[in-house]
Amino acid sequence: MDIKEIQNLIKFVAKSGASEVKLEMEDIKITIKTGSETGDVTYVSQAAPMQMTSPQQAQAPAAPVSSDVPAAPSATDVSENNYITVKSPIIGTFYRKASPEKPTFVEVGDSIKEGDTLCIIEAMKLFNEIESEVSGTIVKVLIDDSSPVEFDQPLFLVDPS
Repeated sequence: MDIKEIQNLIKFVAKSGASEVKLEMEDIKITIKTGSETGDVTYVSQAAPMQMTSPQQAQAPAAPVSSDVPAAPSATDVSENNYITVKSPIIGTFYRKASPEKPTFVEVGDSIKEGDTLCIIEAMKLFNEIESEVSGTIVKVLIDDSSPVEFDQPLFLVDPS
C-alpha cells in the first residue's frame, strides 16, 4: 500500500464520520481513530507479524530519500540555465487543480504572469492558492498531484525569458 492510498483512506475516514477503522493486509496493519468531541485524528500503522516484510519496508523509504539527493544537484544545474524555482511557502498537500473535475491551473509550456494561480496547498483544512511571483513559461512540474510538500520544497521550474 503506497502513501497515496493511505492518504485517500484517511480522507475517506475523516469525511465518513466513522470513529475507528482498522485495515489489515498481508504486510501492513493500519488503525485510524477519530475523536468525536475534539475532532482529533490518530493514525497508527504497524507492520504485520511477518518479520521478513518489515525490513523490506524499512529499506523502501530509504530509496526515495537517496533519489531526492540527486534532485538537488539537478536543481542547481537548472538554475545555471536561468530557470527560476517556485517553492512551497508552507507545509501541506499539493494540488494542481481546484477540484477533481476542474482543469489544472498550469501545465508544462503554459505562459504565466505575476499573480497567476499555480496550484493549491492544503494546510490544516485550509486551501491556500499559490500565486506566481514571476512571469515566464512553466518548464517542469516537480511534484505529483495530491502529494505532501514541505516548506521551501521546489514545486515548479519557470523560464523567465
